[in-house]
Amino acid sequence: MKRARALIAAAVVLAWAFVPASAARPAKLLEPFFLDDPVAAGDLPPVRERVPETPSIVTLNGTGQSLGRYGGDLRLLMGKPKDVRMMMVYGYARLVAYNTRLEIVPDILERLDVREGREFTLRLRKGHRWSDGHPFTAEDFRYYWEDVAGNAELSPFGLTKVLLIDGEPPRFEVLDKTTVRYTWSRPNPYFMPALAAAAPLFIYRPAHYLKRFHVRYTDPAMLRRQVRDAGMRNWAVLHASKDRQYRSDSPRLPTLQPWVNTTRPPSERFIFTRNPYYHRIDTAGRQLPYIDRVIISLGSNRMIPAKTGAGDADLQARYLRFDNYTFLKEGEKRNGFTVRLWRTAKGAQKALYPNLNATDPVWRAVLRDVRFRRALSLAIDRHEINQVVYFGLARESANTVLPESPLYRAQYQTAWSQFDVERANALLDDMGLTKRTSDGIRLLPDGRPLNIIVDSAGESTEETDILELIHDSWLKAGIKLYSKPAQREVFRRRIFSGQTVMSVWAGFANGIPGPDMSPEEFAPTTKHQLHWPKWGQYAETGGRAGEPPDMAPARELMRLNTAWRRATSGAERERIWRRILEIHAEQVFTIGIVNGTLQPVVINNRLRNVPAEGVYAWNPGAYFGIYKPDTFWFAGR
Repeated sequence: MKRARALIAAAVVLAWAFVPASAARPAKLLEPFFLDDPVAAGDLPPVRERVPETPSIVTLNGTGQSLGRYGGDLRLLMGKPKDVRMMMVYGYARLVAYNTRLEIVPDILERLDVREGREFTLRLRKGHRWSDGHPFTAEDFRYYWEDVAGNAELSPFGLTKVLLIDGEPPRFEVLDKTTVRYTWSRPNPYFMPALAAAAPLFIYRPAHYLKRFHVRYTDPAMLRRQVRDAGMRNWAVLHASKDRQYRSDSPRLPTLQPWVNTTRPPSERFIFTRNPYYHRIDTAGRQLPYIDRVIISLGSNRMIPAKTGAGDADLQARYLRFDNYTFLKEGEKRNGFTVRLWRTAKGAQKALYPNLNATDPVWRAVLRDVRFRRALSLAIDRHEINQVVYFGLARESANTVLPESPLYRAQYQTAWSQFDVERANALLDDMGLTKRTSDGIRLLPDGRPLNIIVDSAGESTEETDILELIHDSWLKAGIKLYSKPAQREVFRRRIFSGQTVMSVWAGFANGIPGPDMSPEEFAPTTKHQLHWPKWGQYAETGGRAGEPPDMAPARELMRLNTAWRRATSGAERERIWRRILEIHAEQVFTIGIVNGTLQPVVINNRLRNVPAEGVYAWNPGAYFGIYKPDTFWFAGR
């Protein structure tokens, strides 16, 4: 608890004073060997002219971390062409970024000043440049604001939701060449987490590159020729095709990431080389990244575990599953790698979702009775599931925040999640569900057998194994479980239409939130929430579609979500989060099984600075990104 309180206190401070922790720039900077020739030929300036005046200085002080040496190719395996975007995720250079304590700190920015949670002053690093050497300045932010977000042809739907507070956009100002400001009349707590996300909000563009495709800056005749030659419908489509920072698939699009793509798609092999203008250095004056190239090989995702086991990857987790662990361990000594097991960060690896918007009136009434949801949860033998499916290595838990979150409390994990069939039966009897069929299955109030059909997307044998074990323990409470797999789109349509009574899916996507991260996943906010899709749609559309929540706890969650957005202090946001988590623990809106499951991570034995233990999370975390892959390096053979 002391550690959790310390993390919360740190997060509260950083929410208001985002100052850099880096020391002064070293007097001497070391040139990467990879760039010696272009520097000697005069094709590239020396490193002292390529690094910002105040670079981001990375201090390596974690367990087993050390200053690295230059060189080497990092091999990754991916299953689909669009997976090339993982380089934007893994590279994880952001205006502001999460550190390993889940604090948001400046990264690309030299400093971020926040006033009252509504005024954000972004200060760039003087001398910072795009990967092609062009200055990165306030003009890149102005171009996005006025010429992309403010252009009806490029942004027909207007600003992204993150930039609107109660429908109001910010006032954008360019204060000088390296300073911009965004000001809302009310706090915007979504802004910085969006900038630090795995798939970030890009509020800047390489203006010098994109202006040649914009009608405001290019001769109309020339632009028409470009549109025709590219086979595009109009200039806006052409511009959009060139403006894909997240996809990382264009060798011509300048970037601020540690590695730059050099391969035009389509290809089965993409080569990313070091960004000569990257903004981070280590304490010895070496410009990062240490590794010269990242090579992505594409192939069948089904073959990736086998290829990884054969030693074809230096760092691999994507497309690996826990059930690959034994096979991968067998290849360790033979192929020179080590298999680590990192914790995943979902609120539950798998969870059951009672559909509180089911159209069947009898089922809807039963599912909305908290006694029924609690009974279902109590009648699940999580220990058995953990032992059989996860070899006892997962955590038996409700669908909630994990111990790695500063918001964690043990009661959130254990509430109504201890196996207790006697108590489950007592709750069901108390509901009046006392009549049974001849084979012991309880009857619904209208006389139908209490047979619960659990819809699934049919994508995992893991789900099948879990549901079979739940079937056996639920029988002891007089409930019969049937599973119904369907294609994902059919699966979602059935839930939204109310045909589904219950479904199975992963738990909360972010199981390691801090007080300053949005709790909207825990309140009705979108139609994609499987336990209350109609309520979520109502919130999502501002009441134009869906149904208003007619359960008091759900209405309270909506109110709390709004209160969190309007809160002006970290302490107030933490208090709101606590109440939200208490409501979920009490109401059991979703039924988690286990969390903290293990993700195999295969690491070349020569690859250094990769944590032995880590959290494998999309957001926050960007998978490897939070651990700074630009600091990974290869030791000698």
